[in-house]
Amino acid sequence: MGDGGSSAVPFTVMKTGIRLAVRVTPNASRNELDGVVVGPDGRPMLQLRLTAPPVDGAANTALIDFLATELKMRRSAVRIFSGETARLKRLELEGEPTSIAERLLDWISRAGHRPR
Repeated sequence: MGDGGSSAVPFTVMKTGIRLAVRVTPNASRNELDGVVVGPDGRPMLQLRLTAPPVDGAANTALIDFLATELKMRRSAVRIFSGETARLKRLELEGEPTSIAERLLDWISRAGHRPR
């Protein structure tokens, strides 16, 4: 699983959950996982499209709702800890790390995107 370095997955396993890297494109036609891409720092991240505009925190709220729904988590267990006003964000997903990692990998696979 993710080690935050050269791994092909967009997350790092921690004791209390998962740290997830995402790139968000707001104002999309629908909410969707658009794949796993390599960020400017060379690390993989989820590419997500959201219908919400990047105004007054709407896209951040939509991001948390979307991830919580797709990963079957409580909204309160999904937290943006870096990049609130940027397209590149780091999130913490609180809970049992192995279970969350399995759900993330399953979601990526179901969406037809495999980590490279």
